[in-house]
Order: sequence, then C-alpha cells, then structure tokens
Amino acid sequence: MSETSPPSASPVDLGELLEQSGAVLHGHFLLTSGRHSEVYFEKFRVLERPDVLSALCTAIASHFQGVEVDVVAGPTTGGIIIAFEVARQLGVPALYVESVDGKKTLRRGGAVAAGARVLVVDDVLTTGLSVKETIDVVQAAGGQCIGAGVLIDRASGDLGFTVPLFAAYRVEAESYAPDAVPDWLAAIPITKPGTRPS
Repeated sequence: MSETSPPSASPVDLGELLEQSGAVLHGHFLLTSGRHSEVYFEKFRVLERPDVLSALCTAIASHFQGVEVDVVAGPTTGGIIIAFEVARQLGVPALYVESVDGKKTLRRGGAVAAGARVLVVDDVLTTGLSVKETIDVVQAAGGQCIGAGVLIDRASGDLGFTVPLFAAYRVEAESYAPDAVPDWLAAIPITKPGTRPS
C-alpha cells in the first residue's frame, strides 16, 4: 500500500516553504466564500513548486499511512494534482472529481468501487465546501470516505466534517463577513483572487 517517501518536513519548515514560494499574500482579499481577509494563500504558487507541493503532500500521506486507503480523490483544479501526489506516495490509484455547471461529479469514466475506502484531498480549506462536495460525490458513487487531507487549513471554527480532517499546515487567518469588515482592512483596496464563482 505504500512506497518509500521523503521524510516529512516539520510544521516550521512547511511554513517557511510556503513563505518562500510566494504562496502567502497580504492585503485585503475578497475570498471565494464572500468573506474578507488580510491573508490569502495563492495555491498556484504551491502547485508550481514540486518541492513545496511534495513536502505538503508527504505530510498528508504520512498522517494516513496507517489507515487502509484504496483510492485518493481530489477536486479540480488544484485538488487533482494533490490527489495524484498523495496517491503516488501511498501507492494507490487517484480519482479526479470535476465541476459541471457548478456541480461536482465524476466524468471521463471515473468510478468508485463499491465500499472502496477513499481519502479526499484538496488545497486550501476555508469554508470546507469543496471538500464536502467531493465527499458527497464519493459516497454517492458507493465509496466510503475515511478521511480528508488538505495542504492548508485557514478555516476558523468547526466546519462540521463527519470524517477525520488533517491539514499539512494550519494557520490562524481571521476572516470577516461583508458587513463586519474592520475600518483598517476596508481602507485597503480589495483584491478578488480564487476560482470559484461567488
């Protein structure tokens, strides 16, 4: 079920890797959830750097090393690269969940064997919507989701996951509802990054 993987980086090392890759941005950001934040994680700076991505994926693969995993599933866009790398390190197949008309689904002949034990992975966790949608697709296809792993967890509070959640790197990044943006943040011009339509 597993193959030899490089040693895991420590949380401090992972933080340094993220900073050095340019993935951590500071300013005033309108997140895809509709909330505002002074910190944004640009996942594509991580996806461009195989060394950084591999280190973060190693942390996920190592965490779930002792759990029986039959397949690793991830959503487009970034999640499929993460699913590939975590699956490679665990020595199991990868499965890619795509969006069609705003709804997550399996395409291109993708299927989950009945009862298959599936690890769902994704890039940055904020609201948990993408991970939950992917879990729903896996379960609707007959699979059993045994856990979720993300590169970066920037969520605040319990998101109500019904499976174990692991983050390679966790950060406290405050976010604000549109009607609760503090004056100091409102004074900074807004940038709207991300890929999910609000």
